[in-house]
Amino acid sequence: MIIAHDLGTTGDKASLHHDDGRLVTSVTVPYPAHFAAGGVAEQNPQDWWDATVTATRELLARTGTAPAEIAGLVVSGQMMGAVLLDSAGEPVRPAIIWADTRSGAQQRELEAALGAEHAYRLLGHRLNPTYSVSKIMWVRDNEPDVWARVRRTCVAKDFIVLRLTGRLATDRSDASGTNAYDQQRGTWSDEVLTAAKLDPALFPEILDSTAVVGALTADAAEQLGLHTGVRVVMGGGDGPMAAVGSGIVTPEDGAYVCLGTSSWISFVTEAPLLDPAMRTFTFDNVVPGLFVPTATMQAGGASVQWIAEALSPDPAHPETGRLTAEAADGIDTEDLYFLPYLLGERAPIWDPHARGAFVGIGRHHTRAHLVRAVLEGTAFNLLTCIQAFRASGAVIDRIDAVGGGAQSDAYLSVLADVWGIPVRRRTIVEEANSLGAAVTAAVGLGLADFSAARALSEVTAEFVPDAARHAAYTRRHARFTAAYEALEPWFAAAPHVQTADMLAESGAH
Repeated sequence: MIIAHDLGTTGDKASLHHDDGRLVTSVTVPYPAHFAAGGVAEQNPQDWWDATVTATRELLARTGTAPAEIAGLVVSGQMMGAVLLDSAGEPVRPAIIWADTRSGAQQRELEAALGAEHAYRLLGHRLNPTYSVSKIMWVRDNEPDVWARVRRTCVAKDFIVLRLTGRLATDRSDASGTNAYDQQRGTWSDEVLTAAKLDPALFPEILDSTAVVGALTADAAEQLGLHTGVRVVMGGGDGPMAAVGSGIVTPEDGAYVCLGTSSWISFVTEAPLLDPAMRTFTFDNVVPGLFVPTATMQAGGASVQWIAEALSPDPAHPETGRLTAEAADGIDTEDLYFLPYLLGERAPIWDPHARGAFVGIGRHHTRAHLVRAVLEGTAFNLLTCIQAFRASGAVIDRIDAVGGGAQSDAYLSVLADVWGIPVRRRTIVEEANSLGAAVTAAVGLGLADFSAARALSEVTAEFVPDAARHAAYTRRHARFTAAYEALEPWFAAAPHVQTADMLAESGAH
C-alpha cells in the first residue's frame, strides 16, 4: 500500500491507497499559519512534520494496516515558498509561504537586471514576490543574522522528504515554481541566480517526480510507526499533483479547477504556454516531459473561508455549507461586487498591493448577498484567466472541479453560469492532490502508469450554465473588471504599501 501526504496551507491531508492508487481512507491534521500586515505569511516547518507523523499513525490505526503492508510514501505540497536550512538541515526561521508578498523590492531588482518579458520566457512565469527566489533574497537583505546561518533552501514538500530520507532534493514541478528554474534547459538558471546574487549551492538537486529518493531513515520510521524498507518517492507541487488527481494526465483530458485556499485553473500541454500579456504561467508537470499551464488566484477558497468566518457566530467553526446554501439560486446581488484580493493577487492582475473590497453595497443587502458576491467575485476573476488561456490558443469547453469548494452545489452552479461552460464534480475532490501523489508514487515504484489516474476519480455531477444568467454575468464581468481598474491607483497609494516598500528598500527589519 501507499501513503500520500498533501501539505496544504491549513493542514496535512494524508491518505492511504492500494498500490494501484485506489483510495482507502484519508485524514486531515490541521496546523496554523501566521498572516500579518505588510504581506507576512509564514508557517513553522516543524508543524508540517508533526502533522505528517500524526496523520501517518492515524491512517494505520484507523484502518488496522500493518506497517509491513506499506511499500511507499510520497509527498505533495504547497508551492513557491522558502524553507531556509542550516548546515544540519534544520530551519533557521519560520518558512515563508506562497502567500507572502514582502519581497517586492527584491522582485524589482531582478526585473531590472533581467527584463520582465525575458524572464517570463526563461522561467515560464512572471517575476513576482510570491515566488521563492525573491523571498530568499528578502531574508538575506533584511535578516543578516539569520542569513549567516543559511546553507540550503527548499520548499515544503522537500523539507518533509529530507526528514524522511536524510536527502535534500526537489522535483521539476516545484523547481519550476521558484522563479529560479530555466524551463527550457530543465536546470537552475545561472542567469537568475547571478542577478539575485545567490550561490547555486543553496538549491537542491532536481529529480523527476517519480524518482525514488531513498528509504526511510531509522529515526523517521520510528516516529511514523513504519519500517525502514518503505521507499520514498520524490513527489511534487500541489498544483501539478491536482491535475493527476483529477484524471488530467494528457492534453486530451481537458481542464480542471482546484477550489482550495488558493484557486487555479489548469490543463496539460506538450510545451509551455506563454501568454503575450503574461497573465498566466506554466509549471513543469509531474508527468515527465509534459507541462501544466496554470492561472492561480491567491485567495479563492480563502475568500469563501474568510466571509464564512466573519459571518458565523463562532469563527473557529465557520458555517460555510449553510451560508453558501443560503446564497444559492434565487439570490440576486443587485450590482454588488466583491474583489477577491485578500492576499494581493497573482493571475490575472499580478498586483501584490490589491486588497479585497465590496463595491456597490447598499442598506438592503443581507449576508446572503455578501456570500454570493464572494462566490461571484472568485468566479469573475477565474473567468478572466479562462479568457487569457483562450487568447493564447487553448480550447476550454468544460472544467472538472476538485478541492474543498467543489463540494458545494451553489458554488459550482455559480461557476458554470459565470463561465458559460459545464462544470463537473468528480468522485474525489478534497483528496485530489494526495490521489495524484499516490499515482505518482505507484508509477515511481513500477506498480502503475499515469493513465490509471483516469479511472480513480469519476464524474458524479454536472452543472450546466443557464443561458440567461450567463448573458447577465458576461455584462457584469466587465463591471467587475472596471471596479478593480478604478481602485488600482488607490491600492497602490495605500499606507501599508508605502510602509512595506520603504522598509524593504531601506533594509530595515
